[in-house]
Amino acid sequence: MRESQLQQEDPMDRYKRENRRLQEASMRLEQENDDLAHELVTSKIALRNDLDQAEDKADVLNKELLLTKQRLVETEEEKRKQEEETAQLKEVFRKQLEKAEYEIKKTTAIIAEYKQICSQLSTRLEKQQAASKEELDVVKGKMMACKHCSDIFSKEGSLKLAAINREDQGIETDDEKDSLKKQLREMELELAQTKLQLVEAKCKIQELEHQRGALMNEIQAAKNSWFSKTLNSIKTATGTQPLQPPQAVQPPKEST
Repeated sequence: MRESQLQQEDPMDRYKRENRRLQEASMRLEQENDDLAHELVTSKIALRNDLDQAEDKADVLNKELLLTKQRLVETEEEKRKQEEETAQLKEVFRKQLEKAEYEIKKTTAIIAEYKQICSQLSTRLEKQQAASKEELDVVKGKMMACKHCSDIFSKEGSLKLAAINREDQGIETDDEKDSLKKQLREMELELAQTKLQLVEAKCKIQELEHQRGALMNEIQAAKNSWFSKTLNSIKTATGTQPLQPPQAVQPPKEST
């Protein structure tokens, strides 16, 4: 029945209706094509923008990586210089300490020698005084025992005729005593100066040890600060997981 109706229908009307249907289908397909083309262009633009952003980000990351590598090289160079300076300072302090110890030993030996000399001079002076007194007692006893000599012996216990000679001898003895006392005073003065130098050397040693301790603390603090700054810069530049901090470098044992 449909075929018969179509056959009975005017071909011109049928062709017009078929043409309208095809035009509508064509318009629909063209609209879909336009929509797809617009979506494709939009997608291409979005992808291009994403690609440009990714390339810019990659360039920035590459620049930061290069800067981080350069900083790492510079920090390693600075660390090496600081280690060399630390070694030089330790060597200087060690030499100063050895010099101070040598001066202390030398000063101690000089003090011991001065003490020994002073003891010997004191013993010698006492012996000479005792011998002079014994000789005077012997001469006095002999003169008192002699009848001829007792007349010229004074009541104070000294000889009148030999007074000049004995006075000369006494003057010589006094001069020798004064000379010994002068030498003793000079040695005491030198001993005092040596003790003062010893105290100054000890103070200088304590000051050097204090400076060495302060310097070691500053060096350790600088190392810790350098490690922390390096780690923070690497974390910031790379944006990766935090690195394990390196173990702190143990300072070398101090030489005794």
